[in-house]
Amino acid sequence: MGTEDDFGLWERELEGGARDSGGSGRALVLVAALTAAGCTALITMGQVPLGAAGLVLSSVILLLWRAGL
Repeated sequence: MGTEDDFGLWERELEGGARDSGGSGRALVLVAALTAAGCTALITMGQVPLGAAGLVLSSVILLLWRAGL
């Protein structure tokens, strides 16, 4: 990457409104809802440790995804 590439990245970062991935965040909400429903079903079926671990892990993943990492 040269300085021109770096400058282009900085410009896109500062623009704010446009994201590389596009979309309105509906996929993020859908994934979060499906994951929460699946983990809740696991907890209801008696698999409390597995359901709780799934909720914690999915929360961390969704947080990192939202942060753009």
